[in-house]
Amino acid sequence: GPEHSSGRMERFLQQCAEWNITIANASTPANMFHLLRRQLHRNFRKPLVVFTPKSLLRAEACTSSVADFATGGFQEVLDDALFMGDHAKKAKQVKRLILCSGKVYYDLLKRRTELGKTDVALVRVEQLYPFPQTQIDAILAKYKQAKLVWVQEEAQNMGAANHLLATFRRDLHIIARPAAAAPAVGFMAVHKTQEADLMAEAFSY
Repeated sequence: GPEHSSGRMERFLQQCAEWNITIANASTPANMFHLLRRQLHRNFRKPLVVFTPKSLLRAEACTSSVADFATGGFQEVLDDALFMGDHAKKAKQVKRLILCSGKVYYDLLKRRTELGKTDVALVRVEQLYPFPQTQIDAILAKYKQAKLVWVQEEAQNMGAANHLLATFRRDLHIIARPAAAAPAVGFMAVHKTQEADLMAEAFSY
């Protein structure tokens, strides 16, 4: 049934306050590994809830190198590789900064490649609570010329949208499916139409 397609992230986020719980949505195997490793090695214990769909297990684009596992740690925010390192100066040319979380990143990445867009940055928020404000502030400073949007595959009244609107320090435009009573429409044709509309709006500027 339609309820099977959602972990109801919004309900968990509504319970977040006073640093009581960690909510994450890891989008790479290595970051998932480091997230679980961090949870075990912390000198305190608080619940961890991870919203990572099983579809990423078979997604060809969702891979990590051995070095990604062997070095570093959990990254609460993942910047866009197109605008890092030697290409960091290109961040000034970015017109749209898309923040997202989890699986929808790969849909956005595929669509950006198809369109040949080089002025759109895709930044993943891997930890939704506690909100990584310091890392986000650095991202906003880097892409300060860009219009900021949040894209999620959930409906407008679900997912992380309302949580981010309540915690974000600046205006944030939400791009999501229309508000709905159930987390899935139940018809593949309608689902694909909504997904196409979502991608079209994400890259319309």
